[in-house]
Parts: sequence; C-alpha cells; structure tokens
Amino acid sequence: MVLAISESLSITPRTFDKSFKTVIMKKKVICFGEVLFDVFPCYRKIGGAPLNVALRLATLGLEAQIISRIGNDTLGEEVLAFIQANNVSIETIQIDKTLATGEVLVQLDEQGSASYTINYPVAWDGIEANTGTNNAIKNADALVFGSLACRDERSYNSLQKLLKIARYKIFDVNLRAPFYSQALLINLMKQSDFIKFNDEELYEICGYLNSPFQSLEENILFIAEQTHAKSICITKGCQGAVLYYNEQLYFNSGYKVNVADTVGAGDSFLAGLLSQLLGDEQPQKALDFACALGAMVASHEGANPKISNASIKKLMN
Repeated sequence: MVLAISESLSITPRTFDKSFKTVIMKKKVICFGEVLFDVFPCYRKIGGAPLNVALRLATLGLEAQIISRIGNDTLGEEVLAFIQANNVSIETIQIDKTLATGEVLVQLDEQGSASYTINYPVAWDGIEANTGTNNAIKNADALVFGSLACRDERSYNSLQKLLKIARYKIFDVNLRAPFYSQALLINLMKQSDFIKFNDEELYEICGYLNSPFQSLEENILFIAEQTHAKSICITKGCQGAVLYYNEQLYFNSGYKVNVADTVGAGDSFLAGLLSQLLGDEQPQKALDFACALGAMVASHEGANPKISNASIKKLMN
C-alpha cells in the first residue's frame, strides 16, 4: 500500500528549500481538544489529533499552543513533560482532579490502517473556557479544532465560546463514530473559515446535506456554498489531496511510500499545509509540500516520527 498524506515530521525551522517560503513573521496557532495516549498492541505513544497538529506546527517554525485537559496522574505528568520538550506551550493545559488522562486503544489492519476504541469520560471531556484560554485565542492567528472534543457538552460549550473570539477557525473534521451527529457537524462547519476532510468524510457529510452531486470537485464547491467556508481541503489517501482556496481548485496526485501505519496521517498533512498557507506560500506549492511531508511520515510508526528536510525534498524530486 502507498499513501500520499501522513502524519508527523520534525524539521528544523527556517531550513526549507528555497522553493518554499518559510514563516517570516512567526504565526501563532492554538489547537483545541484531546490529548491522550494511543495504546498499540505492543507499545503506547502520546497523541490526539489536536496535539499532533500542534507538535508538527512547532517543528515547522510556528508558535504552537494546545488547549486541553489531563488527569492528575502519572500519565498526565508524562504528557506535560513531553509537550514541553517539544516546544509547544502548556499554559492552557488544565488539570482535572477527578477524571483520568485519556487513552485510546489502536488496532492496525494488514495495510497499516488504524481503528480506535476511545475511552469515555476522560479529562479532555471537561475542557473549560476561562480567562487564560480567552486571552490565548485573542492573541492567536488561528484556532484548529475537531469534532471529537465536542462529544461532551462541557468541552463543546467551551469551544463555542472560543470560536466567537477566534480570528481564523480551522475545522479538522476527523470523524470518530459514535461521537458525532449531523447537527453537530453542520453547526461546526458553518462557523469555520477552513474545513479539512478526508474523501469518505466529505461524501458522508454531503449525504447529510442532500448533495445532488457525485464528483469530488462538485461536492467541494457544494460544501463551500452551504457553509460559506472560504477554504476546503480533501485528503484522498494514496491519491493525494485537493485544495479549494481563493475560489480555485488545486490538486496533488500523491507520493508513493511504503506505509508503516496511518495513525495521525492527516494531522501532519494539515500542519504542513497550514504552515505554508499562513506563511503566504502559493496554494499549489503549499499542497505539494503537505502531501510530501505526510507521505514521508506515513512510512514510519506512530504519529510523531522525526523526518529530515532532505528526505522530504528527495521524495518531492
């Protein structure tokens, strides 16, 4: 199996090839939602889609921060130490005195594709909006959030408060059954400036909205019209990705790699894409970079392997 989009990379900031723009003015991006442990059959790793995005953004030279909640336990201490060691701000990570740090059981099929069993309730189900989170959002260039953190009304209500004050809202759909509803997804999409789906998620949601269209491109434009989102990105596994940006469509057909696993694949793709677009890179180059970054990381185990800039450039060439 080959994959075009992927999962995490570590690159020293401001060392990219000159064909890509680096972030001149350091942008600040805040990610809201779950911080947890992915528990594999033989090992466990710290993850959660919002944290994976934040970690990758930090390696790409942006100022990254996470709004989440952990338990007052050993796993929570490990999470804090890990995040700090990877240059992501922990100022808005809250400690829950009752609920435990989140864990997710991960199973991989023969192709490396993951399925998840997500414990509930856990600490990140009770994220609070407070003075600290509000000030952080007001001073940030963008807010990244997903649907999973909205499974509990406490975290959902907090997100709603933060969306009202965020400058630029990025919805990473990231569906995890049974923790979403049609009404929730439509509500979040209509509040977003940028929406990222995979192709299966796009068609599922277009079905909710009674889209009359069959093609991917027509359904992207349909979602844009229904939600008024200015930008939409669709990942397509081994077939690359499509970006709708400034009323134009951009395409990448993917990069071939031997896949180790797909855990967090879309997270690093999104981080790579945002790092380039927020740095005013041309949309086509931004999409190409994101696909190459993701594909390289998919060839490694786990959500946050270290990948060199040279290996990414080699793949693109």
